[in-house]
Amino acid sequence: MFNQPSNATITPILIITMSKNVDFDRYLEFVDGVTSLESRKTGAFIDRNKALKLRGKDLCRLLTAAIGITAEGGEFAEIAKKIAFQGKEWTADEEYHMKRELGDILWYVAQACISLGVSFDELIEMNVEKLEKRYPGGSFDVHYSENREDGDI
Repeated sequence: MFNQPSNATITPILIITMSKNVDFDRYLEFVDGVTSLESRKTGAFIDRNKALKLRGKDLCRLLTAAIGITAEGGEFAEIAKKIAFQGKEWTADEEYHMKRELGDILWYVAQACISLGVSFDELIEMNVEKLEKRYPGGSFDVHYSENREDGDI
């Protein structure tokens, strides 16, 4: 797995992930206490979904989009990570694979658009408007990227 002189010995390394002073059960109670009812109880989640549906909101499609964008974005990022940091070659096959993952991301973006009642064109217009406001003059500026005005999300 790695090169090591033949006369060297391997010393096991114990990695401590939690401080001895942490009461893990108490931490789990804390986490449970600061978790919404909808995240803890299926019935509450279903009730929330029904309430949103009555208001014309499609939570199922929105969650499909949110989880799918994240998952497919992770697959795309994994390929880019291996090219950037692990010596993987940027081949035609890898480029094709990344394009396929981007297509999957677009599919999930379309799901989000359906849920939110917005078109791709509207999204692009909103994004251009946001970035034009953030970067006056039309050029990237580190200052503006790190120091946002109120309401700039």
